[in-house]
Amino acid sequence: MVIGGAVNTSPGCVVVQGSGVIGARQEGARDVEQVGGWAAGTAMTAAVRLTPDEAAFLRAGRVARLATVGPGGEPHLVPVCYTARFAGETLVALEIALDEKPKRVEPGELRRVRNLLANPAVSLLVDRYDDGDWEQLAFLRVDGRAALVEPGAEGHAPALTALRAKYPQYRAMDLASRPVIAITPTVARGWGALGEAAPPELAAPRRLPFERLAPARRSVRRFRPEPVPRPVVEALIEAAGWAPSPHGRQPWRFAVLTRQAAREALADAMGATWTAQLALDGQDDAIIAARLAGSRRRLLTTPTLIIPCLYLGDLDVYPDPERQAAEETMAIQSLGAAVQNLLLAATDRGLDTGWMCAPLFCPDVVREALGLAVGFIPHAIIQLGWAAQDPQRRGRLPVETLIAKYD
Repeated sequence: MVIGGAVNTSPGCVVVQGSGVIGARQEGARDVEQVGGWAAGTAMTAAVRLTPDEAAFLRAGRVARLATVGPGGEPHLVPVCYTARFAGETLVALEIALDEKPKRVEPGELRRVRNLLANPAVSLLVDRYDDGDWEQLAFLRVDGRAALVEPGAEGHAPALTALRAKYPQYRAMDLASRPVIAITPTVARGWGALGEAAPPELAAPRRLPFERLAPARRSVRRFRPEPVPRPVVEALIEAAGWAPSPHGRQPWRFAVLTRQAAREALADAMGATWTAQLALDGQDDAIIAARLAGSRRRLLTTPTLIIPCLYLGDLDVYPDPERQAAEETMAIQSLGAAVQNLLLAATDRGLDTGWMCAPLFCPDVVREALGLAVGFIPHAIIQLGWAAQDPQRRGRLPVETLIAKYD
């Protein structure tokens, strides 16, 4: 079987899909198909159809071994983090970040990069070894042609989005200025108990150290449609429950919306208030319509919405208004701490969040739309899911600016 020798000439992308001959198919090898290319300038590229067990095994893998060959034929093998991109049942591409883990040289000088630029033929191996049960042994090897995709080239940003969704550690790294390795598969071979072991828990905790967890949290506006499992949502709310609160009373409750009809009802109820308030701000009709459409899209396209509500029913009651106001302020402060716990717990599980403050401006409308009791005061809407695209991140003030006094 001959693979066409197209050369990708897209700006910022160095790739050679040289002519080559795949020998007689070995047992377990997957057929090569021709599908639309993933980078600009590649009209047709090879791709591989996997079995459902092979595809699940590849998606679930956390680490792989990337094999390249030097100019003199020297083999080179390194462990890598990766994502697999599919079109239906067809494996279209494997993508690997050149990340900020400690390295002795710059990304462009790494041996794997120099090798694939000289010879784009590579292999990626994902395997499972179980010392106690050899019936669970399995591997999947994908051979293909590698490309180095520079920042700004088509395919670079979507690759980073997928990598950051799979590996929360990448969210705090400056990957946007680094190339991505993209592998177009030509053949795949699987062996062993690919489908027999239980898949890893979806959105399982990664237990990131806090110095990596805090900067990995980010504010996302656009989410993929995949639903977040209820046990995961409940685990996040349980984490919120460990926040400090006045007298340990936990003066907050949470409403969760997952059904499309429920999200539409909330968006419809808030729409009239949003329109009236924007008109008071002097916005013209076109701007009001655009902002309203954007807010509505965020509510309707996010798979899970969590509405944190202030609940004052269990707090202390004072005879004077000053202390009563302070009691309510303490409750509001603790609500913010609870939400932060939820956001960080979500980040640790590879999920993304967005914080919308709109309920502050129409709490009664939101409460009625949700059918909540009068004692619940909606304060925010937390979007929850997996990012569909990376957000633009703002810089942070230096610690010297944040410290007003250190005596």
